[in-house]
Amino acid sequence: MPASQGMHSAGPDRVRRLCVYNGGFLTKRRLRRILKLAGYHIALGVPRKGDLVGVWGNSPTARRGEAVAAKYNAPVVRIEDAWLRSLYPGRAGDPPLGLLIDHSGVHFDPAQPSDLEKILRDDPLDNTALLNRARGCIARMQEAHLTKYTAFDATRPALPPGYVVVIDQTFGDASVRASGADRNRFLEMLFVAQEEHPGAPILIKTHPETAQGFRQGYFTQADCNDRITLLEDAISPWTLFEGAVGVYTVSSQLGFEAIFAGHKPRVFGQPFYAGWGLTEDEFPVQRRQRNLTRAQLFAGAMLLYPTWYDPYRDCLCSLETAIEALAAQTRAWRADHQGWVASGMRLWKRKPLQQVFGRHKRMVFVDDPARARDMQRPWMVWAGKADVGHDDAVRVEDGFLRSRGLGAELVPPLSLVTDDLGIYYDPARPSRLEQLIAARASLRPDQRDRAEALIRHLTDAALSKYNLGGALPDLPDGPRILVVGQVEDDASIRTGSGKICTNRALLQAARAAHPDATLIYKPHPDVEAGLRAGALDASDTADVIAQNTDIAALLGHVDRLWTMTSLAGFEALIRGVAVTTTGAPFYAGWGLTDDRGDIPPRRRALPDLAGLVHATLIDYPRYFDPKTGLPCPVEVVTERLTTGDVPHPGVLNRMVAKVQGIFASYAHLWR
Repeated sequence: MPASQGMHSAGPDRVRRLCVYNGGFLTKRRLRRILKLAGYHIALGVPRKGDLVGVWGNSPTARRGEAVAAKYNAPVVRIEDAWLRSLYPGRAGDPPLGLLIDHSGVHFDPAQPSDLEKILRDDPLDNTALLNRARGCIARMQEAHLTKYTAFDATRPALPPGYVVVIDQTFGDASVRASGADRNRFLEMLFVAQEEHPGAPILIKTHPETAQGFRQGYFTQADCNDRITLLEDAISPWTLFEGAVGVYTVSSQLGFEAIFAGHKPRVFGQPFYAGWGLTEDEFPVQRRQRNLTRAQLFAGAMLLYPTWYDPYRDCLCSLETAIEALAAQTRAWRADHQGWVASGMRLWKRKPLQQVFGRHKRMVFVDDPARARDMQRPWMVWAGKADVGHDDAVRVEDGFLRSRGLGAELVPPLSLVTDDLGIYYDPARPSRLEQLIAARASLRPDQRDRAEALIRHLTDAALSKYNLGGALPDLPDGPRILVVGQVEDDASIRTGSGKICTNRALLQAARAAHPDATLIYKPHPDVEAGLRAGALDASDTADVIAQNTDIAALLGHVDRLWTMTSLAGFEALIRGVAVTTTGAPFYAGWGLTDDRGDIPPRRRALPDLAGLVHATLIDYPRYFDPKTGLPCPVEVVTERLTTGDVPHPGVLNRMVAKVQGIFASYAHLWR
């Protein structure tokens, strides 16, 4: 995705000293880092010729910097948090995901044009690619329920429609003061909202910092009555605006977001988004005479103006990259902040599970279903260990881009899937993945671009689930059919294989269908490593035994793949290889495979490959970055796997895995 550094950046080849007189510039590591990447060197002392003075917006401490700048005739740079910031407000300690760096003014102060106002006033904003990016980002933010602070439950149902939203702000907020507003202005706004919507309920939406006790607002409970309600609960702005018949604000960012939710907010201040034909302005800024579309306003304010930061790669980035970073971290918080109780988790899995699911509140491991249910927490169970008593538990399994190394070698996963309906490999009941695949039968342009870019990366980097490497065997010319072996007691075989449920039966079916082709048999890596039972002498049926071979590399040299339920079939589809399934894997039944098994009739949608990939690799799994310890989007994991920048198992892991494999072999004999 393209980087966006805006007109405010000093540029990577021109580092300028930024003299500061606010301790936050020195103590806040993320703030310092973004400024450094944007081309500024933070310094103390008297500004010299060519130096800049950095201040935080129009905060009280900005007066010091302004006085020094005036004395030494140094330009002032005003810095603020960007509009997609973090889970919690900065006062809670969360670092920002981007900054607004302005050399002309500050975006919320109409006293003089800011860099942002100049962009909105002067930039053509007619580039088709830019506006398409804007539309895609708006849709993605709405889909993921993203706003400045995202620690709220996005599944909270919408309120009964027909209400009016009046937006409160923190008392003494700089943007309110810059608009010349005070409590009387807020009361006037509340009065007008009632007058213009007689009989409609009025919801006063409090600021997150007010709800969390950091700062008071302009409205209090004393302003409420049987028609007016103070809405202090954390709720998605996108959900809130869905049922609103009117939106009123002084200068809140929520007024900006209301525009993209389809509203024309009534504005009682002079925020950056007023004056462009998208708001009803009580106090117009006369110099703003241009009419913009929603996409143009968004492009200027979100794509061109801010400086965005990528916490995984430690670099400046595009808005799209910042959105996916916040979306991944927000998704994890929303799922995990109440704390999980987990059942059926082997001892070695508990530490990596704690890293993924226990960042906000530690997991508790309880195997007894009754005790787990009584803990009044969200409940998960390892899918392969789920039994009759686990019907109401969320199923958990390894993801499809798992690691560089085998799970049976106790290599921790970089991706996991959670499923509240079933589990992807069991066709006996619907799964969340099935619903996601059906929903991706149509894609927005931005979704298609992302899925196709991911397909290219997976193909170019030869990535697969385990990424084991291995040399290719000599392969004869002519048609080649790859048959992939599986662990025959694997859960996907038990639940989804159908009539053909052994590797030998699969080989025989493939040979019968392709009597003259070169048949290549690829044993499962866990079996090859001696970690799972199921070794097979396939030499009487197969022409080539591809032992210790990289499946991703092998797929580039075959014409068709045969499988019962293996993920290798999905990996083959990504690489343009035809796939025959004899069972009912998650990717079968959507019109992309030759299906010989019994496919659930509920799979009726017809997604294309990009839609299948989006659902399977972008929407369904959760990804964990081993380098930063953060939840991350899929692209970060594919980069880590490509570069090998992932942890590797130690000697103890491998020894324990071997013992586990021995027990598995004996268990196979005892059955």
